[in-house]
Amino acid sequence: MSFILTDQHEPVRLKLSRDRTRTLKQGYPWIYRDWLEELPPAKAGTRAMVRDKDGSLLAFGMYDPTGPLAVRVCALERERLDDALILSRLESARELRRTLFDERTNGFRLLNGEGDGLPGLTCDLYSKHAVLKLDGDAPAAFWNVEAVADWLGERLAITDVFLKFRSDAASRGRAIRGTTPTEPVRFLENGLNFQADLIQGQKTGFFFDQRDNRARIGGLARGRSVLNLFAYTGGFSVYAGSNGATDVTSVDLARPAIEEAGRNWLLNGLPHALHHTSASDVFEFLEAAKSTRRSWDLVIVDPPSFAPAERHVTKALASYQALFTGALHVLAPDGIVAFSSCSSHISPQMFLEVTELAMSKARRRATVLGVYGQPSDHPFPLVCRELQYLKFLLLQVR
Repeated sequence: MSFILTDQHEPVRLKLSRDRTRTLKQGYPWIYRDWLEELPPAKAGTRAMVRDKDGSLLAFGMYDPTGPLAVRVCALERERLDDALILSRLESARELRRTLFDERTNGFRLLNGEGDGLPGLTCDLYSKHAVLKLDGDAPAAFWNVEAVADWLGERLAITDVFLKFRSDAASRGRAIRGTTPTEPVRFLENGLNFQADLIQGQKTGFFFDQRDNRARIGGLARGRSVLNLFAYTGGFSVYAGSNGATDVTSVDLARPAIEEAGRNWLLNGLPHALHHTSASDVFEFLEAAKSTRRSWDLVIVDPPSFAPAERHVTKALASYQALFTGALHVLAPDGIVAFSSCSSHISPQMFLEVTELAMSKARRRATVLGVYGQPSDHPFPLVCRELQYLKFLLLQVR
C-alpha cells in the first residue's frame, strides 16, 4: 500500500516566475502562489513537478491551486518522491524520538510535518494510541493515512489510530486502525501521569510542545505558591505540585478542561487540598485577585493563539500587553513569571517588546532567566522561521 494517494497520477508541471532556487535547496518547504508563472487547474493534492526560472528541474511536491501555499515541497530534484523516500523519513522521525525519550515518556509528537520532511502530516502518540492530523486540503488528498496507520502498527505496535479532522469539520474524525477511544487515554510524561481526551480535546488532546517548559516550571516550583493561567488540563500545575509547590491554582474558562486538570492532579497522588481550580475568564480572575490583593510566587501565562492570522497581530499585541500586565499585578515581590505565545505571527522580537511594555505599565523590573521555544520532537527547517512558533519567557520580577 502506497503512502501517497496520488502516486500514480500524472504530475502537474509548474515553473517559478522568480529566483527562489537557493532558498528551496536550503530546505524551505513551501512555494507561494506568486512564486509561480501560472496556476494550472488541478485537484488539491496533485503531485507537482517544479522547474526553476531557467527551466531546470528543481523540486517535487503536492499542489494546491487555490491555497496560499501553492506547493508543499516533498523532495528536491536529486530525490525520487516515492514510497522508499517517505519510508526513510518515517523511520528517521521514529529514530529521533527513540533517542529523545525513555520509558518515562510515552506521550510525544512522532511526526511534525515539514520538520520531518512530511509536509502537512502530524502524528501524536499517547502510549498505544495515535492521533493523525492533516493540515489542509492538499495534504488530505496526498497522504494515504491507512498506509501510515499500518506503519505505526508494524513499527511501534500502535493499536488505535484516529484521524482527527480540522476544527471546522462537522465530524471530529474517524478511526483508521483499531477503535475510537471512548474514554480519555492515559500516558506518561517525564514519569508523571496524565490522561487526555483525544476526540473532544483541543489539538490532539494535549499540548506536547510545552513539555520541556513544564519541566522548567517544576524545577522552580518548590516552596512557592503557583498560579497557572489558561491551565487547560493542568500540565504546568501537575509539574508544580509534583515538585514541592506549597499550593497551586489552575484557571481556565472551559469547565471540562479544568475538571480534567483536577483529575490529572489526583492521578499523581497529589494532595487534593493543595490544588485550587477556577473555571473563569482569566482577565476577570486577575482583576478580582488584584482587587483583593492576592498574589502568587510563580505565575504561568500560557494563552491560546491571539493571532491566528497576520491581520490579527495588532489586536493580539494589545491583548498580550493587558494580560501580562494583569499577571504582574498579582505576582509577589521577587516572584517568577512565565509568559508564553503559540502564535507564529507574533515574532520573538514582538514578544519581547510587548513584555517590556507590560513590565513598564505594571511598574516592575525583571531579569531574564531563560528564553525558550518548542521541544526537539517539534523540529522545523532552519530556513523556515515561520514554523518557530512557540515563545516561552522566564523572568524574575522585582
